[in-house]
Amino acid sequence: MASTIKPSSKLAAKKHPLLSACMPPVIVVTVLLAVWEAAVSWGSLPGRDIPSPSQILESAVLNWSSLSYAAYVTASEAVAGFAIAIIAGILGGVGLYTSKILYSALFPLLAGAQALPLITIAPLFVIWFGYEPPGKAVLVAIFSIFPIAVQTCRGLMAVPQYFSDVPLTGGAPRSWALWHVQMRVAARQIFSGIRISATYIFITATTAEYVGARAGIGIWIQSAYISRQSPMVFAATFVILILTGIILSIIAAVEWLALGPPGSDSID
Repeated sequence: MASTIKPSSKLAAKKHPLLSACMPPVIVVTVLLAVWEAAVSWGSLPGRDIPSPSQILESAVLNWSSLSYAAYVTASEAVAGFAIAIIAGILGGVGLYTSKILYSALFPLLAGAQALPLITIAPLFVIWFGYEPPGKAVLVAIFSIFPIAVQTCRGLMAVPQYFSDVPLTGGAPRSWALWHVQMRVAARQIFSGIRISATYIFITATTAEYVGARAGIGIWIQSAYISRQSPMVFAATFVILILTGIILSIIAAVEWLALGPPGSDSID
């Protein structure tokens, strides 16, 4: 009978979209870590230079107090700079879209800022801001604005004209149509730019700290390098990966709550 038919795997996946999205990378990471652990244990990899995952975990646990504080400092700098970049990037993208003069004046500057090597700019920020966190946050903001501004501008350019024609015909001002209709339609692409920027914020903050800071993951890595503690370097690297995964998950959750799952875009 039809009532006894079990749901297909596709239906089960639709009922648990988060589980279906998380399982493949979790399985791949688990397998890679198991292979890595086995390769070091069997002598296929030099354990002194490439520690096993268990050695890295042990190092992180033993040094958790200082590592967690370093992660807190770096995360604070990165998130502060990222928040500035989101606001400035979206406003800049709207400006690039609405004004040809701003586009001609600002786009080359944004592209140039993105092309600058971080390692050559970070020392200048140490000179200007000293070793304090605000300089790192400003540097993160500068290197994070470009993808958000560009994706905001391109997203608005890709919005079909009829989306703004309807409210304009009804008497709404052009600014209302821009912020309430066109921005809503372009939101997916704006979130895409935010995700691109989020991928690099902790790396940028860490590199800036490595050049000159009082605390943070960059200083942690520098100390581990000087003392030739490979497990500590790997532990810091994994912390950066975890922090990046957390911020990307938060962005995905916000996008899901604001716009719904991918493919469900609509204008209410």
